[in-house]
Amino acid sequence: MMTDDERFMRRCIQLAKNGQQNAKPNPMVGAVIVSADGRIIGEGYHVRCGEGHAEVNAFASVRREDEALLPESTIYVSLEPCSHYGKTPPCADLIIKKGVRRVVVGCIDEFAEVQGRGILKLREAGIEVNVGVLEEECKVLNHRFFTFHREKRPYIILKWAQTANGFIDDHHKPTQISSAFTKMLSHKLRAEEDAILVGRVTEERDHPQLTVREWKGPNPKRLVIDRAHPLNLESLHSQNIQSLIVEGGAQTLRSFLVQNLWDEIRVETNTTMTVSGGTRAPQIPANAAVIESKSYGDNQIILYRKA
Repeated sequence: MMTDDERFMRRCIQLAKNGQQNAKPNPMVGAVIVSADGRIIGEGYHVRCGEGHAEVNAFASVRREDEALLPESTIYVSLEPCSHYGKTPPCADLIIKKGVRRVVVGCIDEFAEVQGRGILKLREAGIEVNVGVLEEECKVLNHRFFTFHREKRPYIILKWAQTANGFIDDHHKPTQISSAFTKMLSHKLRAEEDAILVGRVTEERDHPQLTVREWKGPNPKRLVIDRAHPLNLESLHSQNIQSLIVEGGAQTLRSFLVQNLWDEIRVETNTTMTVSGGTRAPQIPANAAVIESKSYGDNQIILYRKA
């Protein structure tokens, strides 16, 4: 049975996802303020980089007649409140100023300028702080942000579509494996990620557009690599590219798998399509764990992450 803390933290996660497009390169964060009688009196999320953080927006949404309730209230935040001056003042200072009784945090911020300092500042001010409510879900919400700062590289998503008998083309010629609906989902994914990469052979043979045509959002940065132009992860990090989709071809995908250079794999299988030959799809590595499987008509999409 879900506790009250879990219920309000789930609302924080729901709010945070509204910032998926515009919060970057900042993390997605949601905040909910709950009075002593269990009523939500304020909520907000980080809408856009450079603007108010989730906590700021949550406090701003509290009605004037409810401000007297803050000293006995709890603020729930999916990510540790910041304690440093960036484009906006520290949220930990704002929470202390508002005088709430309790703070519930989903997960600690791994960013070097935070890393527990916000929680420490709150506790030193005499505020009760509870950390780790729905922690794994809060971490997954910002796994791109955390990977970028921890590994100094983008979060890498390997992606391909295959026939029921394991080919990604028909005798080395492009073939439509995705359905109209799953193609739209691919464009949605492109709109959510920062960059997309293919190998030189795929670029010259298929001339893929790699754009967002069937979904609303920005086109990802287009990258093409070969042996003469290898991928420079440090360069991507310096460009603030937090996520990268690798779409092919097979040799490019296998090169990432061999180096164990991936965080997520998305495989779409057309369960009714078979071909008699062509390019074999890559093998799923042993350290890949299924975290999601969904069917859309004849097409199935399975999502893997490292075990």
